[in-house]
Amino acid sequence: MNVQLLLLTLCQGLFLTNNVTFIAINGTVGLALAPVPWMATLPVAGYVAGGSLCAPLVASHQRRFGRRRAFQFGLLVAIASTALCAWAASSHQFWWLVAATVVAGYYNANAALYRFAATELVAPAYKERAISWVLAGGILGAVVGPNLASATRDALPVAFAGAYAALVAVALLALLTMSFIRFPPLPVPNAAHPGRPLREIARQPVFIVAVAGCALGYGVMNLLMAATPIAMSQCAHPFSSAALVLEWHVLGMFVPSFFTGSLIRRVGVLPVMAAGVVLNMVCIAVALSGVDLMQFLVALFALGVGWNFLYVGGTTLLTEAYRPEERRPRRRRWTAR
Repeated sequence: MNVQLLLLTLCQGLFLTNNVTFIAINGTVGLALAPVPWMATLPVAGYVAGGSLCAPLVASHQRRFGRRRAFQFGLLVAIASTALCAWAASSHQFWWLVAATVVAGYYNANAALYRFAATELVAPAYKERAISWVLAGGILGAVVGPNLASATRDALPVAFAGAYAALVAVALLALLTMSFIRFPPLPVPNAAHPGRPLREIARQPVFIVAVAGCALGYGVMNLLMAATPIAMSQCAHPFSSAALVLEWHVLGMFVPSFFTGSLIRRVGVLPVMAAGVVLNMVCIAVALSGVDLMQFLVALFALGVGWNFLYVGGTTLLTEAYRPEERRPRRRRWTAR
C-alpha cells in the first residue's frame, strides 16, 4: 500500500473517531438537555440529516476546489462545529447543539468521499482493496472513539463537553495529515468523453442496487447504533458498558475491511451484499431477545459486520456505474463550440 493511501486511511480513522464519539455521546447529551425525552436523538438525527442535505454542496466544492482543498474545508467545518457543540453542551443550549450537529453533517458528507478518492490513488485493478483499506482506518475510530468519550467525559464541568472539545484536536490532526496527500486531478468532460447527465447514470440497475445497499446498511446501522447508548442507560447499564458495545460494533464495521475486498473479487459483490442483509437480520433477532450486556454486544457486532459487507459492496458496485470523466459533476451539459 502506498504512502498516500496510508495517509488517507489515517484521515478515515480520525473521521470515524469523530463519528463514533458523536454516536456515543450525542444521544446521552441530548437526553440530558432536551425539553422532552423524545427529542433526545435529535442531535444524532441532525448529524445524519446534515450529511444528506450537504451532499450536493460537497459535490460542488469537490468540482470547484479539487479533492484536497474540499477535504480540508470539510475538516475546518469539523473544527468549528465540534467547538460549537462543546459550547452548547457547556451552556445547556439544546437547540444550538442540534444546529451544530447539522453543520457537522457537512464534514460527514465530505469525508464519506474518502473511499472514492482512494480508488484514484491506485491502479484500477486494486480499487476494491483500496476502498477496503481506507475503510479499515475506521478501526482507529473503534478503539479511540469510545475511549476518548470515556476519558474526556468529565474533563470540563459539564458532562461530555470535554469530549466535544477533544474532537477539535482530532480534526486538527486530520487537517495536518490531509495537507500531505496529493490527489490526481479529476478528469474533465470533453468532446470525446462528455459524460452523461446524473439522471441517466441514476437510472442504471447497477446504480440503483448500489445505492439501495448502502442506504439499507446505513439506515439500519444508524437506527440501532444511535439508540443503543440511550437504551443501555435506560436498562441501568453504565456508560463504560455502552462504550464497550460501541467499540465492538465499530470493530465489526471495519476489521472485515482487511478481507472484504478480496472476498468480493473471489465470490462477487452481490453475494457479499446479501450476506450483509442476513447479518442485519441476525442483529435484529438478537437485539429483540433481551437487554443483557452480551445481547447488546453481539447484536451490535453483527450489525457492524453487516454494514461493512453492504457498504463496501455497494461502494464497489457504484464505481461501476460511472465513467472516469463523470467523477467531476458538471454545471451544464458540455457542448462543442
